[in-house]
Amino acid sequence: MSEKQFIEIVNDRENNLKNISLKIPKNKLTVFTGVSGSGKSSIVFDTIAQEAGRQLNSTYNSFTRLYLPKYKRPDADEIHNLSTAIIIDQKPLGGNARSTLGTISDISPLFRILFSRFGQPKYGNASNAFSFNDPEGMCPQCEGIGRSYVVKLDEALDYNKSLNEGAVLLPGYSNNSFYLQTLLNSGLFDNDKPVKDFTEKEMDNLLNGEAAINVKYKGSDFQTNYEGIVKKFYRTNIQENKTMSDGARKKIEKFAEMSTCTMCHGTRFNQKVLDSKINGYNIFDLTNMQLDQLITTLAEFTDERMESIIIDLKARIQDLINIGLDYLNLTRETSSLSGGESQRVKTVKYLSNSLTDLIYILDEPSTGLHPRDVHRLNNLLLKLRDNGNTVLVVEHDPDVIKIADYIVDVGPRAGIHGGEINFTGTYEELLKSDTLTGKYLNHELSMNGHPRKAGEFVHSSKSSLHNLKDIQLNIPEGLFSVITGVAGSGKSTLVEQVFAQENPGAIVIDQSPLHANSRSNSATYTGIMNEIRKLFAAANNVEDGLFSYNSKGACPECKGKGVIELNMSFMDNSEIECPKCHGGRFDPEVLQYKFKDKNIVEVMDMTIEEAFSFFDDKKISNKLKNIHNVGLDYLSMGQALNTLSGGESQRLKIAKELNKKGNIFILDEPTTGLHVSDTENLIRIINDMVDKGNTVVVIEHNVDVMRSADWIIDIGPDGGSRGGEIIYEGPVAGILGVGESVTAQYI
Repeated sequence: MSEKQFIEIVNDRENNLKNISLKIPKNKLTVFTGVSGSGKSSIVFDTIAQEAGRQLNSTYNSFTRLYLPKYKRPDADEIHNLSTAIIIDQKPLGGNARSTLGTISDISPLFRILFSRFGQPKYGNASNAFSFNDPEGMCPQCEGIGRSYVVKLDEALDYNKSLNEGAVLLPGYSNNSFYLQTLLNSGLFDNDKPVKDFTEKEMDNLLNGEAAINVKYKGSDFQTNYEGIVKKFYRTNIQENKTMSDGARKKIEKFAEMSTCTMCHGTRFNQKVLDSKINGYNIFDLTNMQLDQLITTLAEFTDERMESIIIDLKARIQDLINIGLDYLNLTRETSSLSGGESQRVKTVKYLSNSLTDLIYILDEPSTGLHPRDVHRLNNLLLKLRDNGNTVLVVEHDPDVIKIADYIVDVGPRAGIHGGEINFTGTYEELLKSDTLTGKYLNHELSMNGHPRKAGEFVHSSKSSLHNLKDIQLNIPEGLFSVITGVAGSGKSTLVEQVFAQENPGAIVIDQSPLHANSRSNSATYTGIMNEIRKLFAAANNVEDGLFSYNSKGACPECKGKGVIELNMSFMDNSEIECPKCHGGRFDPEVLQYKFKDKNIVEVMDMTIEEAFSFFDDKKISNKLKNIHNVGLDYLSMGQALNTLSGGESQRLKIAKELNKKGNIFILDEPTTGLHVSDTENLIRIINDMVDKGNTVVVIEHNVDVMRSADWIIDIGPDGGSRGGEIIYEGPVAGILGVGESVTAQYI
């Protein structure tokens, strides 16, 4: 291969990388392995992706660059032969209530064209008439959202009181108010009769009635319209208040709740759109079908005039099915998709473009996938490569590592003990190597031979939410329980949306980002910082506020941010290291105060591991030990929380809770971001939590975690409408005899 057929990095020092040089083959699938914190992301994201983005941006003029993402130059001597890089990460697709799987995947526009041409009776002159985001297609009541506010009558009325006694509790009906006078002077009610005794007609008039009336108010006669209390509340608070402040929303939500729209029944469309059909189906009927059912139904659309649109529709839907999203439907809001689902949807989108010679970068794409479905992901990665692209994947899953053309193993350990290239080569060569990854790829934990015995149970009520089939969750107290099942089977619905809601004391530890900004770090989050400030204050006989860069200790120049933003007018705003504190965030005057010969900046630059050796204070040591236990001792004390990955955030949350006793903990895929060698440590942590008297429930696809549990609950048998049932619950060994369990085949 010529030199141009490699991405070449020369002397990379980004983050913990130790001056590494590396050649990565182009138009191949390269997987980066190594323990969490070893430096994989520093190579792939902070070097290759950053430099590719920076160079692409430099081709635009300075005005356009104001509106583009900001990239910094990586700390490397040279980077050669880059192409445009596309990052397919696990950040949720997000979007608002108007964004669905159909709109984000560009499948909905094809359905709109189909119905605008062939729907009967014909409606509208263009495809936009079949869009719920267009006034011509949307339901007039909910304006295409599918949900609208519904007044909570028990909050709006005191049924035991009469109108004269103040039965109406909605805002605006206080004594002597104009609204109340229109109600009392309408002539529609007996104002002294308790509302609970109203006839059906009186109640309808009270809530939604209309009438022209005369009102005497503050000595004057008015001719006005009476309007029912619900009708008026809806008009004045919702229809005329499209952009609500948080305060206005809170006021509304005291008296009203979002519920399925009563006009369109959640379809989002107006009646004329819903009346227009092809083969007996309207546009909502089709887009609301589960994808595997939809593609079967489209086979019935045999009219030759539709052929080209149907072929395109089937191809795009099949791509979503092939990646294991057959249980979704096109009406599913993007904001409700998990990180793994979002990543797979993004990947499918890129499959359909005809651009080549791109670099696709994926971060742990196997997250959220049952072992059964990983081959589908692998096929997708190979397709991206075979389209003429370079695919770079950061991954821990052995089944994904196995299909790589080339593997880069980074390590040997994390943080200051990592940052080196351990190995480059093929999968077969990796297995023979002496690296941690090579050794553990063939390592398999045995099944728990002595599970704890179940006694008392914590239950949820029976539920049919989403795809659940009237099932309840029974969790044995004081045990390590694992919830398994393929993606879309109903695990998260049953555990997080039903069980956790009904047991509000349960502590849910998921991978959502810590509510953090650049001013919060692992030391502040875990409470270690408070103790450190006290030690510095006592040793120097000064107030502890001096040792906080969010308080009196902040550098006066950058106000504790460590950087100063320069406004370059029509150039990109640029951040530079603060010239006064040199990025340390503290007032240089504070650095004269020492604890054990270290100033506060030197302490904040320590890793958790270094700090553990440095401090002999018991409170600090216990908290540091917890962070060490969850495998995060490579983090620096001052590392901003908004720079942590989802897996790191989750493990830091676990560290904060480790000393608690007598709680129910729910862990959502805690092996995310963990190297195969760290899984045993995670299992040890979970068992320690159980031994302290906690009940631990883990939603997980990792087979080693399943084998190590006391109790397993398998949900399925498949995803979507074919899921939602409990296939097995009991000790792990018992699942092996359950024929319809997909999970049993992999344990």
